[in-house]
Amino acid sequence: MRCCSPVNQFNLVHRLTRKQDRLFDRLRDRRALEAAGNPGTAATFDALEGEEYALVVTFRRSGQPVPTPMWFGLRDGRAYVRSLADAGKIKRLRHNPGVRVAPCTVRGRPTGPFADGVARILTADKSEIAEAALDRHYGLRRRLYESAGSRLGVQTVYVELVPRGATAASRQPEAIEHREGQPGPADPAR
Repeated sequence: MRCCSPVNQFNLVHRLTRKQDRLFDRLRDRRALEAAGNPGTAATFDALEGEEYALVVTFRRSGQPVPTPMWFGLRDGRAYVRSLADAGKIKRLRHNPGVRVAPCTVRGRPTGPFADGVARILTADKSEIAEAALDRHYGLRRRLYESAGSRLGVQTVYVELVPRGATAASRQPEAIEHREGQPGPADPAR
């Protein structure tokens, strides 16, 4: 079997990982979707402190929220997550970077307030900060879990999440783009 570098041709392990994600989608707590449609009430991601999972809500083109429980790391008021490079959430973020984030259980039941934010898919040269934040939060157990996939060719990306309540001085211009007229946290009425 030869290595598959183009984005559309992932290896067997990557495809199995996607199937595993779909299984987790089916096991998701129904309250995750119910709560994901409500606007965020928190200005920061402080509610994530000491939590194991974050419910990251992305938005389809129609404006329908799609909640996903994820491992995360915090640094300087920002949250960092890692995902399959071809996951639906990454495709949605490329179209609409608006997100809604809350602490949750492994199945996605929210356990704290949501905060609206903006996501930015990090380039490989900027992923070190994200990896350090995730490693600091989960340590050895995450390194063992993630290293197996990395060695087997699972292609992933890191995403930086910035709360909308962050001060303008702490935001990077490229991290706060929002396409005018797109549904999502920037325009909860749509």
